[in-house]
Amino acid sequence: MKFEHLIEVNDLSNPLQELLTREELWFGLLCRAEDSRAFLPGLEACRIVERGADALVRDLHFGNTVIRDRVSFSTLEWICFESEANDQHAGGSLTISIEEPEPGALFLRFRYRTSLPEGAGSEDGQYAEFVRSAYHQSDLDTVRVIRMIAASGGLQQ
Repeated sequence: MKFEHLIEVNDLSNPLQELLTREELWFGLLCRAEDSRAFLPGLEACRIVERGADALVRDLHFGNTVIRDRVSFSTLEWICFESEANDQHAGGSLTISIEEPEPGALFLRFRYRTSLPEGAGSEDGQYAEFVRSAYHQSDLDTVRVIRMIAASGGLQQ
């Protein structure tokens, strides 16, 4: 299954919304890479096993299940999480891109690739729709957590 959607981060027409900078948004995405526990319910531990200039490899511990993934990124542009398949997990990828169609109008584009079948109209299709909905809610939560990090002064300028 391939799935993508866009989430508005800064609504320039809403004067009550605290606007995030691209740097604050990026810092929040890096926080998700460094330790995903605040972003992924049920994640007990996030251990970095390898680190490079623009990538890292992590072991994500969900109880007895351990998922290894590789996180690669282009600073202030995109971050990609690619999980390896194992006996307990089918593997897949998520790429999150920062889009700014006009100054200050920030969006996050989430692109998923999984081994789930697309199967419209079948049980597979219903399951895929459930997964899309869960991904969308998780991505809204990602923006919420990034806002909390920014409000707490997570990125000191």
